[in-house]
Amino acid sequence: MLLQALLVAAQGVGQAAAQPPPPTCQTAEHKQFDFWVGKWDVYRSDTNQLVARSLIEKLYGGCAVRENWMPFGGTGGGSLNSWRPAEKRWRQTWTDSGNNWNEYVGGFEGARMVLTGSSAKAGGAALPVRMTYEAMADGSVVQTGYQSTDAGKSWSLTYQYVYRPAASPSK
Repeated sequence: MLLQALLVAAQGVGQAAAQPPPPTCQTAEHKQFDFWVGKWDVYRSDTNQLVARSLIEKLYGGCAVRENWMPFGGTGGGSLNSWRPAEKRWRQTWTDSGNNWNEYVGGFEGARMVLTGSSAKAGGAALPVRMTYEAMADGSVVQTGYQSTDAGKSWSLTYQYVYRPAASPSK
């Protein structure tokens, strides 16, 4: 009788373990950054020069968006982005092969994702920084970066990139 009860209990545990967890990151807010997900060729907006490849993935059950930035010159790196429901905003952490560390918070303002934070160089003081991401009608995404030298009172343009869907490799 005891053996039979243990078998039934063990069977119930196995069935309970097989149940998938309920989706926790399938809200509209968790999908706000999906326009950036994809394989991209990245161009400078001022010269139309191809400067990088970028792989943006939706991961961890839809709870995060991860970027893998692969420039043709300079510092490669990546970011991890996540919607924080309790804060009602997005958070991004960036690090790269130059040991730089940026942290951002923000969300949608009009038609653009706007993230503001600080950029700490490996051996220097942190500067206020801001980025915007905007989905364009042609399927591209424009990312614009700014920095401030007066504690966020004014912003100067540091870069603008156009992410275009990556060209298919020729066979």
